[in-house]
Amino acid sequence: MRIGIFADAHDHLQNIRLAVQRFNDWDCDWVVFAGDLVSTFAVPPLRRLKCRMVFSYGDNEGNKVGIRGGMSVIGEVAEPPFCFQVEDGTRLLVTHQFELVRGLTDGSDVIIYAHTHRARIHHDQQGRLLINPGEASGWSFGQSTIALLETDRMEAQLIKLQANGEFV
Repeated sequence: MRIGIFADAHDHLQNIRLAVQRFNDWDCDWVVFAGDLVSTFAVPPLRRLKCRMVFSYGDNEGNKVGIRGGMSVIGEVAEPPFCFQVEDGTRLLVTHQFELVRGLTDGSDVIIYAHTHRARIHHDQQGRLLINPGEASGWSFGQSTIALLETDRMEAQLIKLQANGEFV
C-alpha cells in the first residue's frame, strides 16, 4: 500500500494543494496528516484527495470543532496518539508530539509524528519505522516536505516541495 504523509501545514494553502496533488499523482491508498493544519479555511483543499484520509490534531489547531466538521466529509479525525491498521495489516501509530507515544508503541509497525518541523525517517531499537514528514508549510526552516510510505517494502522517502510550486 502507498500512504502519503504530511504535517505542520500551518495554513499554507498553496503547499496543501501541492501535497494533495502529489498524493493523487502517486495514487495513494491513504493519506495521514500528523497535526497543525491550524484553521478551518485550510480544510477545503483536502477535499480533492482521491483516497481515504486520517487526520490527527496538533497543538496549534485554532478551531477543532470547525476542523472536525470540515474533515467529516474527507476522512477520520482523532486526538493523538491513536493507532489504526490499513488493509494489508500494517499498524500505524499517529501522533503530533512524539513524547505522547511513550509506552504505547507495542504492536505498531510504523510511528508517524511531527511537531519539530524537521523531516526524519529512521528506525527505533525494535526495528519500527519512524517517520516525521517535516513541515509542509516551510514557514520555520524554509524547506517544505512531505513523505511517502510503501508498506509492501516498509520503506519511506521524503519529498521536497519547491517554493515555485514544483516538486524536487
